[in-house]
Amino acid sequence: MEPPETIDAGAVVLRRWQPQWVDEATTAIRESLPELKPFLAWARDEHDADATRAFIEKSAESWADGTEFTYAMFDTTGDLVGAIGMMTRMGPGVIEIGYWIRTSYAGRGYMTAAVGALTRVARTLPGIDRVAIRHDAANAASGAVAAKAGFVEVERVTRDPEAPSQTDTEIIREYRA
Repeated sequence: MEPPETIDAGAVVLRRWQPQWVDEATTAIRESLPELKPFLAWARDEHDADATRAFIEKSAESWADGTEFTYAMFDTTGDLVGAIGMMTRMGPGVIEIGYWIRTSYAGRGYMTAAVGALTRVARTLPGIDRVAIRHDAANAASGAVAAKAGFVEVERVTRDPEAPSQTDTEIIREYRA
């Protein structure tokens, strides 16, 4: 299973993570911490270039072993606007899509376009029967993106919160054509 390294989503282009984007990605994450920290356990005040570099290195390893395929998202002017990825952590036959957007680019439809494009790619991968998005019940923004991209709620699961605003309920949505 090897997805393309670049995906044109119209309003944004998804590109496999590269080491030269460490500084820009770190800036984007730091700018967006007020919105990321409530729901993402990895988003911390001390996030720095070393943390971003480690993520990009792990992304390369995960791509090589076929467990995660993560992308930086760029707008048409070349600005890094967020990140999105496909993960196999939900088990055989399932691709999970996860994402975050730089705060100053939220509300422009970029993430919905990216999720739609990545969903189309995921559905062409061999052995993939389902495409899913998981998000906290309190994370209305992530839920709205999933719904706009054609994902419907299929399950609610109880879990231990890992970030300050997470509840004990995670919503699982699946793409339904």
